[in-house]
Amino acid sequence: MTTAANSSISTKLDKIVLTNAGKRFNREWIYRHCHIELSVGSAYAITGPNGSGKSTLLQAIAGSMQLSEGAIVWNDQQGSNIDDEQIYKELAIAAPYLELIEEMTAKEFLEFHEQFKPLIATVTIDEILSIIGLEKAVDKQIRYFSSGMKQRVKLAQAIFSDVPLLLLDEPCTNLDASGYALYHSLIKNYCMQKLIVVSSNDEQEFNFCDQVVKIMDYKK
Repeated sequence: MTTAANSSISTKLDKIVLTNAGKRFNREWIYRHCHIELSVGSAYAITGPNGSGKSTLLQAIAGSMQLSEGAIVWNDQQGSNIDDEQIYKELAIAAPYLELIEEMTAKEFLEFHEQFKPLIATVTIDEILSIIGLEKAVDKQIRYFSSGMKQRVKLAQAIFSDVPLLLLDEPCTNLDASGYALYHSLIKNYCMQKLIVVSSNDEQEFNFCDQVVKIMDYKK
């Protein structure tokens, strides 16, 4: 589904190709012989048990963790490589281990985030706060938010960033049923032209994905 919000996405990234990719810590291989091609406009899930290496693979896709073997290439729309030190400009991520600036209000945090990564032009920050159900908490510092409210802010800063690559690690952590519904609505209305990669073992978080990558397939 394409919406007006989707059409604002400024994209340079076209696809990501992992070839014989592997990562190990000391002598333990987390994954190995991983061959994956990811294309903008499609959604992919990385699944597997807790501690199996899903987040480690996601961080390699983000360019924030080097591979121990093999290669990862980020291609732009002309087929040229994007430098691994520049790929951060093409992506946004929401993950439980990423912290918010809790002394800020949600509005201040999104304004601060926008200085480094532009938000999509079709909605204002006030509209974003209303969409995620936090319009009544606009003046409250994030440190007073519930865990579910904080997760909504994490999703907002990632999903509304004007980038082609969206990385989601356990995106519905601390969300209730209404939070899950919001998550799926945000994906449907604002992300369908992006390349989405979801790291999760909760099918409700990735049931919209086109392809499932099972991390356990790359353990040998």
